[in-house]
Amino acid sequence: MKRIIVVGGGITGLSTMYYLQKIKIENQLDLELVLIEGNENLGGKIHSVAKGNFIMETGADSIVARNKNVLPFVKELNLEDELCYNATGISYIHTKENLLQIPKDSIFGIPMSVESLFSSELVSLKGKIEALKDIFKKNKNFTKETSIGEFLEYFFGKELVEKQIAPVLAGVYSGSLDSLSMASTLPYLLDYKEEYGSVIQGLAKNKSVFQSAANKKFISFKNGLSTIIDRLEEVLEEVTILKGTKVNKIDKANGTYTLAFGNDEMLEADFIILSTPHDVSQRLLNNQELDQSFDKLENSSNITMYLAYDIQDEILPKDGTGFIVAKDSDLTCDACTWTSRKWEHTSKKNQLLLRVFYKKSNPAFDRLNSLTEEELVEVAVEDIKKSLGIDEKPKSFEVTKWNNLMPVYSLHHKEAVDSLTVKLNSLYPNIILAGCSYYGVGIAACIANGEETAKRLLQNIQ
Repeated sequence: MKRIIVVGGGITGLSTMYYLQKIKIENQLDLELVLIEGNENLGGKIHSVAKGNFIMETGADSIVARNKNVLPFVKELNLEDELCYNATGISYIHTKENLLQIPKDSIFGIPMSVESLFSSELVSLKGKIEALKDIFKKNKNFTKETSIGEFLEYFFGKELVEKQIAPVLAGVYSGSLDSLSMASTLPYLLDYKEEYGSVIQGLAKNKSVFQSAANKKFISFKNGLSTIIDRLEEVLEEVTILKGTKVNKIDKANGTYTLAFGNDEMLEADFIILSTPHDVSQRLLNNQELDQSFDKLENSSNITMYLAYDIQDEILPKDGTGFIVAKDSDLTCDACTWTSRKWEHTSKKNQLLLRVFYKKSNPAFDRLNSLTEEELVEVAVEDIKKSLGIDEKPKSFEVTKWNNLMPVYSLHHKEAVDSLTVKLNSLYPNIILAGCSYYGVGIAACIANGEETAKRLLQNIQ
């Protein structure tokens, strides 16, 4: 019997185990499956908190529905009756003390038509005319490994990027656009440029990919995202799950591996999948030959706060779902989601629930990170007062700090991952790295990576 151990019980580790269990049963393989999680609860960054009539997420608040693996996965888990779809509406950018609408016919602030470009309130006429060079300029030097910021500014001009695109993309990806590669963000933009001669025209031709008929792009569950974590734990009947168990070290000897724990206990494994943050995996392997590649991988931090009010959601601007903050804004926060508007299941009595974000790139982040929860809430309340004119104090709140746990896909990211893959195959055959540190942020990407990792390991077994 071969023993497979997955270290890390977040969504990637759980998905990997789900597909390994499926493969084991379908192929009648003699495998022992063990999942090890250092915390007392599974789920990693996915955790739903119920407070009174509100549901709050300490990490991700949704799953991208259009990824081809998501809905089949939900169906296999028999969670279709629990599904909730996001309400759609206007997204804003807060700039110079005003909330201005991001054009509807855009993706990440990038116009999907010339009409969308010229409808923007965020960009001057001069900036709009400059952005038309996307239609005429040809690509000569850009590849998917070059900077997304450099690409966008070259074809759309500085003003459109700074005032409309960068605030939106920065709300999705951590780090400066100049330090993020095309491959790790929006690689299809380069494909559209090559095929159609224009990003705008490429987006227009492929609009249906981004805008479904119902325009509902994200999913959650009636009782929060923890629903999928709880169901995965429930269905992993062929898996031994060890929670509250921290791995201190991994040693290799005679073709097998030994995992050492803090209580001097050890466990041997034939195969190991490390679905832990990259710095944790680096510490567990403790090999100088890997350090140079691991050190190229980057993490960031953020603070999120939910503010729950004893007032009705109707106080918000009509049809809006939230705003992103531009550099010229007088707000401290980086973004605000109008959660009770976007996700009806999060507020049972239609009371106002807001989520405010503060990112590591924020000039005030280090000061904010040193504040108490109560002091942070005061900052958020002031931001809400300035942006939405709401003077009331929240009746409850939830503060979450993710310090150095948010992957950043820099220009060196792919090179580092490729290097680690080669070195691990040589130094540690049958140890596989998995998760958002390497292969894509977002729950959908993690589920897909879990399936791919299980299939890859099966090839090693056979």
